[in-house]
Amino acid sequence: MGKTPTGNILKQEQSLAYKLLLPTLIVLALVAIYPLGQVIVTSFTNRVFASDQETKFVGFDNYAQLLGVTFKELEPKKDKETGEIIRNEETGEIEYERAIMVLPRTPNRYKELFQFNWFGKRIVVGARDPEFLGAVGNTLVFTFFSVLLETIIGLFLALVVNSNFKAKGLMRTTMLIPWAVITVVSARIWQWMLQPGTAGFFNMIMYRLGLSDGQASFLTNSALQMPTMVMVDVWKTAPYMALLLLAGLQMIPKELYEASEVDGAGKIRQFFQITLPLLRPSLAVALIFRTLDALRVFDVFQVLMSSKMYSMASYNYFQLIQNRAMGLSSAVGMIIFVIIMIFSIIYIRAFGVDQT
Repeated sequence: MGKTPTGNILKQEQSLAYKLLLPTLIVLALVAIYPLGQVIVTSFTNRVFASDQETKFVGFDNYAQLLGVTFKELEPKKDKETGEIIRNEETGEIEYERAIMVLPRTPNRYKELFQFNWFGKRIVVGARDPEFLGAVGNTLVFTFFSVLLETIIGLFLALVVNSNFKAKGLMRTTMLIPWAVITVVSARIWQWMLQPGTAGFFNMIMYRLGLSDGQASFLTNSALQMPTMVMVDVWKTAPYMALLLLAGLQMIPKELYEASEVDGAGKIRQFFQITLPLLRPSLAVALIFRTLDALRVFDVFQVLMSSKMYSMASYNYFQLIQNRAMGLSSAVGMIIFVIIMIFSIIYIRAFGVDQT
């Protein structure tokens, strides 16, 4: 039997669809797939940026350099004459040998990352590149706290703006000003306000109010660095979260709230039984966008911290531009890509974004 006219038409439409999609696929391959492939290939080499040095294939050496860790037990210090364990005179705690004495002293030398106690034993964690692993930790901590606070503050702002009150339009416009400011510009503004001494805005205010001596060093004090970075990012990005959540709130039918009021439900009950469940798709999308953006954070760390504290992206920049290690930098980029992909999969499965 021959093909029916309907079958021929469907086949022709299918062929036409492929032809129309072909330019898009070509452009996608040129702007996305090809560069990604180049990064993958470069990550397995020792290529040096802006150099005529011969490029050699090094396999997984770059990844081993970045991710190589080791665990070693530290021996307690002992008195050479008596053999007794030495304790700190003030705290009474056991003193241990220096980590440099037990970490592998190979050409790929391990450096101390941190120490911890484990069932009465002192364990030192050594890393071949402690700065990169520190950058990964900094990025994850920054992402967790910044996204958490931005979600809470953004949801509060969205609920306020979504309610009926005078000057609601003005508040919506004002709310978006921090987000509209270019990140590098806002980071420079914050850098001035966070200056040590009374030259800085915050130090001056705290000094005038008698809250401190006006000498707080927000950008060099290790205890204040991460809270400061989170604060700067929350100030800028919480309005963006509010905007995304506001769109979700406005899609919830008002009839549901009216019906719940008839049934005697209060505002808190309405929030947990109506608002949150129906806001779930918008909340999931907002969390995905902000988490992936926070994992790629670069400009805030680069402007405010420079080499004092790295994010994954700023460490990548350091390796490529200052160290000119293009192969190692490409490996950093691939690790960032994998981490972002893992977070994306977790979010999609946890929130069922593909089903909403």
